[in-house]
Amino acid sequence: MAMSGGKDDGSPMMEMNTTPLIDVMLVLLIMFIITIPVATHAVNIDLPAPVDNPTNPPVDPVKNKVVLTTDNQILWNGNPISNGQLVSLLQEGLKMPVEPELQFEPDANASYDLSSRVLNIIKGSGITKFGFVGNERYASFTKEEGA
Repeated sequence: MAMSGGKDDGSPMMEMNTTPLIDVMLVLLIMFIITIPVATHAVNIDLPAPVDNPTNPPVDPVKNKVVLTTDNQILWNGNPISNGQLVSLLQEGLKMPVEPELQFEPDANASYDLSSRVLNIIKGSGITKFGFVGNERYASFTKEEGA
């Protein structure tokens, strides 16, 4: 690194050398960062007591139907279930010697978000015998809208 030592004519150097000042400031900054205590925030949460799992509806060994309603309910063969119950029912169906067929029938006004979540659960479960049913009801709607 080249440093200017002033002119050779003997006149004093007029600029202040700031390199040592910057070095001291960097050392102080690093020491300040090291001495800051680690921020640990604890939030105490009172969790509700576990509720007994409601009994799952039976899994039909031939075919099962998942219906989504307009009021954001998931129906398994006509019985309302939760997302967790759906996962356990799908796993129970996979354990059978012959995998039962799973039919998916969302209502026309069912929530897209609920449909997406249920389809992701079904896809993640590894079900292979899967089909959409009831779509023929909406065939007349698309023909009328396109005309």
